[in-house]
Amino acid sequence: MALPDDLAAWLRLSLTTGLHGEPFRKLLSEFRGPEEILSANRSALTRVVSGKLADAILEGDLYGDPAKVQAWLEDNNNHIVTLADNEYPQALLQTADPPPLIYVKGRLDLLNHPAIAIVGSRNATAQGKLTAESFASALSNAGLTIVSGMALGIDAAAHRGGLAGLSSTVAIVGTGLDKVYPARNRELAHAIADKGTLISEFALGTPPLAAHFPRRNRLISGMTRGCLVVEAALQSGSLITARLSNELGKEVFAIPGSIHSTLAKGCHVLIKQGAKLVDDAADILSELRLPLPASTAYNGAGGPAPAAATPSSHPLLAHLGFDPCDVDTLAGRAGLPVHEVSAALVQLELAGAVASLPGGLWQRI
Repeated sequence: MALPDDLAAWLRLSLTTGLHGEPFRKLLSEFRGPEEILSANRSALTRVVSGKLADAILEGDLYGDPAKVQAWLEDNNNHIVTLADNEYPQALLQTADPPPLIYVKGRLDLLNHPAIAIVGSRNATAQGKLTAESFASALSNAGLTIVSGMALGIDAAAHRGGLAGLSSTVAIVGTGLDKVYPARNRELAHAIADKGTLISEFALGTPPLAAHFPRRNRLISGMTRGCLVVEAALQSGSLITARLSNELGKEVFAIPGSIHSTLAKGCHVLIKQGAKLVDDAADILSELRLPLPASTAYNGAGGPAPAAATPSSHPLLAHLGFDPCDVDTLAGRAGLPVHEVSAALVQLELAGAVASLPGGLWQRI
């Protein structure tokens, strides 16, 4: 099935070598639309863009295959949304660099649904992932779609929590939508495509290049009313998303952690810089002036109350606490042989009460 002429023109321009961002938007402002741009002569084009770009447009110098996109669009779950479409995320129009065209897989209605970003470390702790999922589920049930970048760790946990709630989730990725990155998130990506939304500004076939992820982050901050950072080291890309959100005048929230944890230092820096410290989803809803759902039970982390309690009565847990601790130190606190403590920790991990961390450390959940 052939594409409508206007969409075919949008697609051809979007795949023109070197044409993106500001030059593309300048052409759209100068001409009435993509078809008029493609019909213009070189003199008219060079009044707006460089001669090199004008030649690429006139010669049809494309870096992608329109036929591949046309075949992709035969799936009713796949869409291309342009700046001219009503479905285009209106929040992105308030940013400095809205993409002229986005690829969308899944629900179009979520593109303009009230949303919040939840981001954090790829190397998250078990506690961090539980916290992210719990907050995401609670906020999704409160009417906020959860937006994240589908990375491992906190992002993936946030998407799972969003899917479990009423307002679902949006994943903004740094590859073409015909690729899943990282591959370990393939099952999650399929679930999001089925019940949520996947978005990319990159053409089909685009690999996961490092420069793409900061660009992805600007869309995450642009589409949302605020950004929650769950766990982040000092050099975390999540801090980029938080900074972009702050520059756009959005609310930035951070969950504090242990002063001994490297994954808490990024959050602590954000809090020192003015991010709002939160320990419950209600804190975020209050700041955004949204009602707390009366039907949802909350625990201290801000999510739905668990169905069953963990074995919190085990005496070793009183000595472990919530800060990371090595086995030798824990054995000294408890006055037990190291081998007994190690065996008990394994059983507690299987029960979901503790988690092992890199460096031989353990943490209570």
